[in-house]
Amino acid sequence: MPLETFPFDASEYLDSEEGIEEFIKAAFEDGDPAFIAKCLGIVARAQNMSKLARDVGMSRAALYKALSGEGNPEFATILKVMKALGLELTPVLARTEDAA
Repeated sequence: MPLETFPFDASEYLDSEEGIEEFIKAAFEDGDPAFIAKCLGIVARAQNMSKLARDVGMSRAALYKALSGEGNPEFATILKVMKALGLELTPVLARTEDAA
């Protein structure tokens, strides 16, 4: 009998502010812009993509595309999405290898 598997959807597990914060922190630590956008899309699905689209002033379809990881959203869009999700982007000095 073959093993039955199901697709994994991280948005089903992002049910707390702390979980969302850690998820997005990890995405930013990776440093890949497409991955960051995709992770914001996962959080958006967990929070209600339709409401977020209205808050950001975009169509739901355009927001899905921008946050798919394959789109190329403008930085302004990323900031609007983060603000609508209750997240902020705060720059800090990068740690050097000597300080680590």
